[in-house]
Amino acid sequence: MRVFWRVARHALIWPLVAACLYLTAAALGALVPGPVAKVAPGEGPPVEVGLIAGPIHYDFILPATPETRAALGFAAEGGVPVEAHGVQHVLVGWGSAGFYTTAGSYGDIAASTVLRAATGDASVLRVEVYGALPEGFDYPRLRLTAGQYTALLALIANTRSGPAVRGAGFSDTDAFFEANGGFHLFRTCNTWITEALRAAGHPAGIWTPTPYAVTLSLWWHAP
Repeated sequence: MRVFWRVARHALIWPLVAACLYLTAAALGALVPGPVAKVAPGEGPPVEVGLIAGPIHYDFILPATPETRAALGFAAEGGVPVEAHGVQHVLVGWGSAGFYTTAGSYGDIAASTVLRAATGDASVLRVEVYGALPEGFDYPRLRLTAGQYTALLALIANTRSGPAVRGAGFSDTDAFFEANGGFHLFRTCNTWITEALRAAGHPAGIWTPTPYAVTLSLWWHAP
């Protein structure tokens, strides 16, 4: 019996230790600056880009400018009404194909789907459109130069690798698209956010696998 409890204790302790190490490394990765692309300022006024956080996931919220609509033309072809009258914002996110496309609550996601996301899964890009956001809705905002915003849009467009995923979507105005890059525990939807920012010439942490790490990175590396 004593041996059983010793084994059980180790079985509980080591996952907890691993989780603590992972979260500690995520905080450090948010503080350590990653390589930032050199991007020319470009011509035109600055562009405000937002980031919206959920319990485990960050998304970009982009202004529905003509440049945004043109760069995301593939989304229109996939059924997302990016050109529709009244659209003011475009939400873009990247994540695990199995986990991200599961509609409903987190309770609807099978354990096998979670395990595949953690150990290695294909990825998808989600595009959604909105009109005016609720009054008083608060979220982090970044001001990018015209050149930086063009670079960000280019990275988003190049992340998409294929057509819309049939049967996947959370609403009548969104779609998921096959995407480049594999998803796993060390390259998550949140690391994609800071990778995209650094590719656009905006400073960010070198590794941000959790929403908290992204939040910490945005605060620490604020220009």
